[in-house]
Amino acid sequence: MKVKLLTTISFFTYQLSISQTEKLLHGKVVSQNNVLKGVEVINKTAKTSTTTNALGEFAILVNVKDSLIFFSKDYFFSRLKVTSQNIEINNLVVNMVLKPEELDEVVITKIKFPKIEYDAEAIAEINMEKQAKDLRRFIPVYDGSIPNGMNFGAIGGGLFGLLKKDKEEPKKKIPEMDFKKLIATTVPETFFIKDLKLTSEEKELFLQFCDADLKSKMLLEHPNILATMDFLTAKNDEFKKLKTEPKN
Repeated sequence: MKVKLLTTISFFTYQLSISQTEKLLHGKVVSQNNVLKGVEVINKTAKTSTTTNALGEFAILVNVKDSLIFFSKDYFFSRLKVTSQNIEINNLVVNMVLKPEELDEVVITKIKFPKIEYDAEAIAEINMEKQAKDLRRFIPVYDGSIPNGMNFGAIGGGLFGLLKKDKEEPKKKIPEMDFKKLIATTVPETFFIKDLKLTSEEKELFLQFCDADLKSKMLLEHPNILATMDFLTAKNDEFKKLKTEPKN
């Protein structure tokens, strides 16, 4: 009975000591003197997260040496290790760098068209020939035609052709994002090198190993950087076990 009581007291003392060291850190995320709204602020050590408000401000519980991650799809990934000075000042300012916008290559080619020359005599001769063939000038009987009228048959045929073409041509499907592209756009290269301890050759095999897991498809449907990093960390443990297992 005394052993159980001592164990319970020790447990609560340990929990109390942890809660006393944890502090609420306030800060602001900016870029070129502009505040950034909706930036994900992740405490990777404690596995908690929050987002910046309309003024770019955030507040998150931290301990000394906790690893903070700042993520936004339009900006470069930013990482910070919490120091006692950060907690003491309690007014952290994080400056994020905007990603450059990728532009497609444009090639301008100068094309010279040949000059069209008009032969006044030839045009006059063609007009005289048309008038000579138009016998309606000498026959005062209405033949049901409309001079200079619209050809409704041709217009109807053209519309039918366009509608038929729309039906025959299949609609182009929007390409879906695959797992490797999701990782490339959300997880920085330093995470694989510093956190997962993988080389560039091991990274390709590792991503193929992760892509074979059905959980990777769930991340594509509901992308979340914290969940993605947890998934990669768990799969890395499995990947390293496979590497160390002796081959028969």
